Amino acid sequence: MTRFFCTLILVLLAACSRPESSVRVTAEKPVPVAPVQAARTEPIFYNGKTYQFKLTPAGAGTYNLAVNGMSAGQQKDAVAVATSSLRYFACPDGKTGKLTNQPRYTSSTWAMSARCG
Repeated sequence: MTRFFCTLILVLLAACSRPESSVRVTAEKPVPVAPVQAARTEPIFYNGKTYQFKLTPAGAGTYNLAVNGMSAGQQKDAVAVATSSLRYFACPDGKTGKLTNQPRYTSSTWAMSARCG
């Protein structure tokens, strides 16, 4: 009986000593997000509804943003959608979208400018 337990312990120790992990650790740095070069339109799902977000480069790290489908009373929501979408699509890790002008509302579209920073 003792011999059985000794053999079992040796088998378990041998099994534990073999690293069979497929995880590879590297010291590589993450690839930065490339700046958006062309205009793009994306559907954005926010608070149970889908809105259209348009991102257009305006030069010098500034982007023109538009959120279509919100009402005139949803300025805070439009700014939240636009700045978080800019962060997702164009800003490098750790940067957030910051407005460079006041949002303006015209026929169900909120338009504004922002930059990463």
